[in-house]
Amino acid sequence: MSNFYRDIGLLIGLEIHQQLATSTKLFCRYKPADEEQQTLRFERRLRPSQSELGQIDPAALFEFKKRKPFKYYVGEYSACLVEADEEPPHPINEEAVDTALIIALALNSTPVDELHVMRKIVIDGSNTTGFQRTAIVALGGMLKTRIGNIPVQTICLEEDAARLLGDADGVRSYGLDRLCVPLVEVALAPFTATPEEVQEVAYTLGRLMRSTGRVMRGLGTIRQDINISIKGGAVVEVKGVQNLDLISKIVDFEAKRMCFLMKVADTIRSRGVSAEDAVGEVKELNELFKHTSSKIIKKVIDAGGIIVGLTLRGFKGLLKLEEYPNIRLGREFADLVRFYGVGGIFHSDELPAYGISEEEVAKVREALKVGTEDAFILIAADRSVLEDVLEALIERARAAVKGVPPETRGPTSEGATRFIRPRPGAARMYPETDIPPLPISEERVQRLRTLIPKPWDEVVKEYASKYGLSEKLAAQICDSEYLTLFEEVVRETRIQPSYVAATLTETLVSLSRLGLNTESLTNHTLKEVFMLVEEAKISKEAVPTILEKMLRGEAKNPKEAVEQLGLTPISEEEVKRKIVELVEKNRSLIRSKGQGAFSALMGELMRDLRGRVDGKKISLLLQEEVKKVATEEGDG
Repeated sequence: MSNFYRDIGLLIGLEIHQQLATSTKLFCRYKPADEEQQTLRFERRLRPSQSELGQIDPAALFEFKKRKPFKYYVGEYSACLVEADEEPPHPINEEAVDTALIIALALNSTPVDELHVMRKIVIDGSNTTGFQRTAIVALGGMLKTRIGNIPVQTICLEEDAARLLGDADGVRSYGLDRLCVPLVEVALAPFTATPEEVQEVAYTLGRLMRSTGRVMRGLGTIRQDINISIKGGAVVEVKGVQNLDLISKIVDFEAKRMCFLMKVADTIRSRGVSAEDAVGEVKELNELFKHTSSKIIKKVIDAGGIIVGLTLRGFKGLLKLEEYPNIRLGREFADLVRFYGVGGIFHSDELPAYGISEEEVAKVREALKVGTEDAFILIAADRSVLEDVLEALIERARAAVKGVPPETRGPTSEGATRFIRPRPGAARMYPETDIPPLPISEERVQRLRTLIPKPWDEVVKEYASKYGLSEKLAAQICDSEYLTLFEEVVRETRIQPSYVAATLTETLVSLSRLGLNTESLTNHTLKEVFMLVEEAKISKEAVPTILEKMLRGEAKNPKEAVEQLGLTPISEEEVKRKIVELVEKNRSLIRSKGQGAFSALMGELMRDLRGRVDGKKISLLLQEEVKKVATEEGDG
C-alpha cells in the first residue's frame, strides 16, 4: 500500500447496488422497463417524518429545506398505482428473494430466518412515498479478492429509486419506470487499500453478481456507494458511482480532499480558534453596497434580496488555498449554498474582484470586525432562503475547525466529488406495516445452493471457448455493460463475435478517451450500426467514424452519419476496377519493389474506399493484382 494512503489511515467501505433481472418489479406485477413515452404526470411535495423515538433524520431535514416540488412522469406499461403511492405494495417478488439469497450464499453469508421489510426515509423525491423499502436477506460472509478476504456486513433486497429526468427552475422531475425495480445491496466491512485496489474489489464483487446470470446488464444497472474516511476524520459517503472505472480517481480525490481539510483544521486551531467561536460577526450589508459596481450584488439588491457578511475567525488565506487541484475550502462553502438556489459566495481571500472595490472590502472588514488572521464571506441571496443558508454556512465553518465533516457527496464525470447533503442518521428506519414477514426455510436455502455460480475465471474461459474469443477479450466483454447486446448481435447476425466484442469494448474506450460521452449511445443505436454492417451497407472500418460523428452531435442516427460521411456502399466490380487502374498506374513501382509496393498502394486505396468496403476484401484483391504484375515482370 502506498505510503501516502497508509500514513493518512485511509479506510474504505463499499456498498454495491445491483439491479436484478426479474420478470416483475419488487412490490408490483409490472415489468421493469425503460419507458420512452411518459404519458401521465403528477406532482408531490414531501415532508420529513419523525422516527419511532421522535427524531428527525438530518439528511431528510436538509432536503426538506430546499422546498422543491417533485414532478413524476409515468409510462403506461412500466408503473402502476403502487409506484404512485396510491395503492399498498403487493407481496414481495419471490424471484428477487431467490436471486438475493443465491448471491448471499455465493459470499458464504448466513440467510435470515425471516425476511422483514423496513422503510428508510428518503425525501429527495426519488421515492413517491418519502421512503425506500428494504429488507436484510443475509448477514456476514466473505468476498475473496486479490488483496485478501474482505468481510461482508449485510446483504439487503430493496427497491430502486425513480429515475432523475431533470432538476431545474426549482422543480425536480423523475420517471417512475425505474422505481421499485429489485436491487440487491451488498455492504462490505471497512478495509484498507489503495484507490486502484478499491476499484479492483468493486469489480470482483460485480463479477460475482453477474456470474449468476440473474442480474441486469447495461449502463445504470449497477451503482456503488463508497464510504471513505482517514485518521481523525468523519466518514464521507460518495453515493451513486455508476462508472466503476472512476472509483480509483474518486477515492484518490477524496483522500486528498480529506487530508487537505485536516491540515486546514490544524492551522485554524493553531491560531487559537475553536469550533464554537469560528464564526464572529454576522451582519446585513445592503447599505454598504448601495452604490456598488458589482453586477451580481446589485441584481440581488434590486430584486429585494439581502447581502450578509460573516466573519470567519482564523480562516485568513485558507479559503483560496489549493494544495491539490480543484480542492479549496472556498469551493466547499460555495457548493453548500448552491443547494439553496444561491449562485455562490464571495470571500476575502479573492477580493477585491467581481466588481467589489477595495474601498468596499475595507468597509466590510470594519463592519464585521475582521482581525488580522480572520476572513469573511459575503452572501447575496433572496430573503426567503437566507436563514437556512446562514445556518448551513455557520455549521460548515464550525465543522472546518474539526476537520472532515460527515456528509454525502456525489461523483463528477472527471472523478471528483461534490456535496449533496449531510450524512443520514439512525432516525431514518422504521418497520413496513403493509408487508408481512416472509419465512426463509432451510429447504429453500438448500435448493438455492445448487445455483451458486461458477468462479469468474471459469465463466470467462467458457465464454472465450463458446464465441472463439481470446481470454482477454472475453474478460473485457463479460466485464462491460454491453454483454446482453453482444449476445443479441452475435445471435442475430453473421458478424464475427470477436469484432462485435472489440467494438463494444476497445472501440468505445478509444472514443471515450477523445473526451466523447459514449454512455449516450443506447443499445438500440449500437445495434442499428451493427445491422448496417450485417446488411453490407457499411464496412467494419466505418463503424468508429460513424459513432464519432454521432457522439460529436453532428448526426442524429447511424443512417444520417452514413449519408454525411458519403459512405454509400460500392460494388465489388467497382472495387476491382479501381484496383486494376491503380496497379496499372504503378507498374514501375511494382517492377522495382515487387510485393514491397503493396503497403503504399493499400494506403492509397483505403484513403478512397475506407468505410465503403471491407478492408480485408480490398487487401485480398490488391494482393492478387500486385502478384500478377510482379510475376509477369519476373518471367520477362
